[in-house]
Amino acid sequence: MHFSSQLIEQAVDAFAALPGIGRKTALRLVLHLVNEDLPVAENLGAAVLKMRREIQFCQQCHNISDQDLCHLCMDPRRDGTTICVVEHIRDVMAIEDTGQFRGLYHVLGGIINPLEGIGPDALHIDSLVQRVQQNGVSELIMAISPTIEGETTMFYIARQLKDKAVKMSVIARGVSFGGELQYADEMTLGRSIAGRTTYSAP
Repeated sequence: MHFSSQLIEQAVDAFAALPGIGRKTALRLVLHLVNEDLPVAENLGAAVLKMRREIQFCQQCHNISDQDLCHLCMDPRRDGTTICVVEHIRDVMAIEDTGQFRGLYHVLGGIINPLEGIGPDALHIDSLVQRVQQNGVSELIMAISPTIEGETTMFYIARQLKDKAVKMSVIARGVSFGGELQYADEMTLGRSIAGRTTYSAP
């Protein structure tokens, strides 16, 4: 693409650096902003900067938050005895969209993957064990993508909790083996949570 304006080119480059946005889409967004009133672009820029500067991570579950604890952890209507363990923040959003879960969450921040140099210490596993020990947790629902790395992560967590009086369950295999949790549709994911089964470490 050839641009008559370096300002347009720089804006296109910035949008195209975002995941899932190619240069054609980036150009369409930039031209849309060019044709909008200035306050529209100002509001967009201000919202992005405010989000990036002020966003926090929940000190309990590691979900994104506007303060020390996220709104889910502070909600007295949630069942604190049941924790749904997920890989990423976007998995919390996917499960919440199903409306099938009323417990709390714990975001690991990934899964164990030695080939990529991700070991247990790089994940929020220690804080999960502490929550089980201190907060009267009776069940962990392992809503982790059913991959080899996911199975390894669940096995490791099970070993860390082998002497604790907590039930571990896994979501039903409506989510196919090797699939990504975030790409499951709401109905399938909801049924997978409702039809969870007890986890037994190999």
